[in-house]
Amino acid sequence: MNVVRQEKYRPSYHFSPKNGWMNDPNGMVYFERRYHLFYQHHPFGTTWGPMHWGHAVSTDLVNWEERPIALEPDGLGTIFSGSAVVDERDTSGFFEGKPGLVAIYTHHYSLPNTDQIRQYQSLAYSTDSGESWIKYAGNPVLEDEHCIDFRDPKVFWHEPTEQWVMVLACGQTVRIYHSPNLKEWVFASEFGHGIGSHDGVWECPDLFPLWVDGERSQVKWVMLVSIGDNPEIREGSRTQYFTGEFDGTTFVADMESEKVRWLDYGRDNYAGVCWSGIPAEDGRRLFMGWMSNWRYANQTPTERWRGAMSIPRELALETRKGTVALIQRPVRELDGLRTPVLSLTEPSWEEVQNALSALQLDCYELVAEFATTGDFGFKVRVSDEHEQETLVGYTSATQEVYVDRTRSGCSDFHEDFAGRHGASLGILPDRMDIRLYVDRSSIEVFFNRGQVVITDLIFPDGEAKGLEICSAEEQVTLFSLQLYALK
Repeated sequence: MNVVRQEKYRPSYHFSPKNGWMNDPNGMVYFERRYHLFYQHHPFGTTWGPMHWGHAVSTDLVNWEERPIALEPDGLGTIFSGSAVVDERDTSGFFEGKPGLVAIYTHHYSLPNTDQIRQYQSLAYSTDSGESWIKYAGNPVLEDEHCIDFRDPKVFWHEPTEQWVMVLACGQTVRIYHSPNLKEWVFASEFGHGIGSHDGVWECPDLFPLWVDGERSQVKWVMLVSIGDNPEIREGSRTQYFTGEFDGTTFVADMESEKVRWLDYGRDNYAGVCWSGIPAEDGRRLFMGWMSNWRYANQTPTERWRGAMSIPRELALETRKGTVALIQRPVRELDGLRTPVLSLTEPSWEEVQNALSALQLDCYELVAEFATTGDFGFKVRVSDEHEQETLVGYTSATQEVYVDRTRSGCSDFHEDFAGRHGASLGILPDRMDIRLYVDRSSIEVFFNRGQVVITDLIFPDGEAKGLEICSAEEQVTLFSLQLYALK
């Protein structure tokens, strides 16, 4: 457990560092019954600074133990983002024929007395299940002096071609490389010209296969690409996704990827990637992102720490509205944090209002199913006089779902923080579900079985613990409501 003293805005069930700054998740890997989370970390300050790899471990994805720093800056530079893999066949030769962990990361080097930088890829390996790391003497293993933004390697083993594959951000594209041993890399192909959003620099790619609608005979590949902050784009940093085919060398996007598709329609889910090493008997594709936005990440109003991770999620591909879409659902392990508070089936409007008005909660999960015949929603983290509240809702005229944090609490630290964030669901069935996770400084909402997800930071006063149901038309039918405290 990440045990810390209670602090204002400190999450209850999201991972945050005990001290210092945190951004991108790195090196997420499962090995010997433990989930490893590495992350961009500045241990000596609460704003972005010389990057290290922080480290935390978990046996259940929800209770995290912070471990000593894994990788520190050295003569080749600071330690930027990357990934980690289980080298099952000891292709690297680091492990005397046994399986072991290898980290692949970006070294970031600023040339002395200049404004020039270099970025190149390096290796480290662990012979003690991730407790300590040895940097490879032959670093760096991949460099390109012509590309300034050359970073964030995500590596996986491609079984059909029996080789390692690296996807790497390079300015406004993703490059793909091959290696037999993680040490020697050759260029394979490049993706990104003329497709997707190019509002900012491309970062933190990931590439993986998923079954469509759970059918093993139907497989599509998914590429995630994060988009850095652009001062001219108010949304700030975001993550897009593409679907298509991958033959081990080239990723080809399908027609459904011709329009820009966002992973999350909130403002605070960035640089997310998936765990490697998940056992085949588990079979899930598990994802986690950094809950912040480069537009204001250095200014959020926390104290000894700054930065938190999203809840872990399972990714799937499902056919919705005739097209294949990326669906997100909270991992089942979160159910172990539940304490039942309320369960209502087809309640009257008055019954719901009375039940919610008696509650004061700041960390909880709410699951509701309702008819899509009228506007509907909830107000969460409501203060006594209603000066503070965050709205989560559905607008029937436009089939739009949204989170409105305009009056969510402290927001004056940046002019672009307060606002309303939403997305259209398009054609809907007669009933829809909302699954809502509220913590002390965040809200994550999964609409229509994970079709649209909105992740937003909020910074309400600690006393703002009210919860209300709201609708312009009280005849909207609420089929069910479950509420659980999360701790």
